[in-house]
Amino acid sequence: MADPLVEIDHTDDGVAVVTLKRPKVNALSRELAAQIEAAALFLHDHPPGAVIITGGDRVFAAGADISEFGGPEEAEVIGNELNRAFDAIAAIPRATIAEVSGYALGGGCELALACDFRIASEKAVFGQPEILLGIIPGAGGSQRLARLVGPSRAKRIIFTGAQVTAIEALEIGLADSVVNHDELRKNTMAMAVELSSGAVVAQGLAKAAIDRGLDQSLADGIATEHEAFVEVFKTDDSQIGVKSFLENGPGHANFTGK
Repeated sequence: MADPLVEIDHTDDGVAVVTLKRPKVNALSRELAAQIEAAALFLHDHPPGAVIITGGDRVFAAGADISEFGGPEEAEVIGNELNRAFDAIAAIPRATIAEVSGYALGGGCELALACDFRIASEKAVFGQPEILLGIIPGAGGSQRLARLVGPSRAKRIIFTGAQVTAIEALEIGLADSVVNHDELRKNTMAMAVELSSGAVVAQGLAKAAIDRGLDQSLADGIATEHEAFVEVFKTDDSQIGVKSFLENGPGHANFTGK
């Protein structure tokens, strides 16, 4: 059997590390997309405390596998498969962090955009260079990027195919933090462990309310939040948190993740 293109490792702190391992630059082939989707569905059904998604030291993911491109029929298939994979990543009911050490281009950038947070090495480079091939992003780039950095910045990045350095990504909100290359895993893991030790079910409900609300009117978004607010009081963590606050003040609860 061929080596897997995606591996999931679980730490003792409750963090799942999803690593893309397709030589040489994690080009997003149909098979890699299928394995990303399978990993995401597994983590949806067996949620850890938090999730880190990473690639290699030099490349996070270089984009779609151009050798699989053809005409509209192939575009239909490839676009659907990549969107299913990235939508599955976005739907994981826990915090997801893209650990971007190098190039995150095209589909690689779209994968990072599907995560909740992006921690970048100082050597990281983001971009949607599809226009240089005479095409456009096909796995959420035009939508998630515009929602994250605003339509004008998204149009500039997509229309020109320009690469975005880590510092610029931080300035425009594409990256949440930029750290020393050699300390990337340390910083990413510290954030993941902190999130994993919190009220993770409540985090998942808040995540769903935020993400769904972006596609709704304000009134409908508030209604969505209200539903999640009621639902969270069914968790053990809500009882633990309220009791701890009344007895000890904020910040002292030991949540169980249930």
